[in-house]
Amino acid sequence: MKFLFYTHSLMSDWNHGNAHFLRGIMKNLQARGHTALALEPKVSWSRENLLADAGPGAITAFHADFPDLRTEVYDVDFDHEEAVGEADVVIVHEWTEPQLIARLGRARRTGNFTLLFHDTHHRAVSAGEDIAAMDLRDYDGVLAFGETLRQRYLKAGWGRNVFTWHEAADETLFHPHPDRTPERDLVWIGNWGDDERSRELMEFLIEPVAHLKLSARVHGVRYPDDALAALSRAGIDYRGWIANAAVPEVFAAHRFTIHVPRRPYVEHLPGIPTIRVFEALACGIPLISAPWEYSEQLFTPGRDFLFASDGKEMQALMQQLLADDAMRRELSEHGLRTIRERHTCAHRVEQLLDILAVSGTKRVRDQILPKEAAE
Repeated sequence: MKFLFYTHSLMSDWNHGNAHFLRGIMKNLQARGHTALALEPKVSWSRENLLADAGPGAITAFHADFPDLRTEVYDVDFDHEEAVGEADVVIVHEWTEPQLIARLGRARRTGNFTLLFHDTHHRAVSAGEDIAAMDLRDYDGVLAFGETLRQRYLKAGWGRNVFTWHEAADETLFHPHPDRTPERDLVWIGNWGDDERSRELMEFLIEPVAHLKLSARVHGVRYPDDALAALSRAGIDYRGWIANAAVPEVFAAHRFTIHVPRRPYVEHLPGIPTIRVFEALACGIPLISAPWEYSEQLFTPGRDFLFASDGKEMQALMQQLLADDAMRRELSEHGLRTIRERHTCAHRVEQLLDILAVSGTKRVRDQILPKEAAE
């Protein structure tokens, strides 16, 4: 089948985690014999910031890291009706311009393709008016990256069919590097941005590291001057943006990592971890998390990773983890096994095909289901 993805950007992962997941999904679809193409707008906030931050070499590196992925930039004159008319499945990310979202819906009225809307953010709860203003009447379904988000769509009446479609790790990229010996204690990879977890980062990252005098490194973007100063005072080595393709080797060079969720997810979308949790566990690096409600039962806290209820417990767990090789090994092995059994992009593609067998057009269903079942 021919899959077409409308995304904010495939080429840039600068403050844009959906690119991580989409790359893995496209790679797996192509490995199964499908074709996949991503379309991204000429004006892309993430790509423009990446170019300003890292220069054109970052785009060149993307193509070198993902040589089989196809992406095309569209402008105001692009013929979207022709593009979707040639596709079997069109998946539209929620950062797509509302006017284009509506336009694609109108094209679906007379088209024979399956049209899905994909939401991987917290705007449905933090800026519900933005989602409510999007015209999803003609979409065949909505893919929500967590059950609580799916319930929000159902309650608001957004979309006809709403499915939970969690993010996952690209297992072809995120895996352990057992030949690499850890050189430092802690690495955290994440963006500061928007004051959505500023106090949490102070409590669960900066203060414990400073107190324990750990060797620590941070990668990420959108760090204001006061955040950079706090990192420096704690002795944390700040290294700025890192391409997602380079993350597995960085994980391998450190003894453990942490997860500090943004406040909107903790307060309004409980149970939904960000993609960094899946990627870290897939690399076999032990992880300690700040609190969030694990209502969707994706992982087993205490076995896959450790929970710290506050900064004091985070500090104690860091100290314990560094002193206990067996504990680190057990966490690493259990978390890695959970990812490989349940949370890879291959698992999510299987789920997507199941969703299409239910909500896809007859043309799509006939290509998924055995002929006897289709009849």
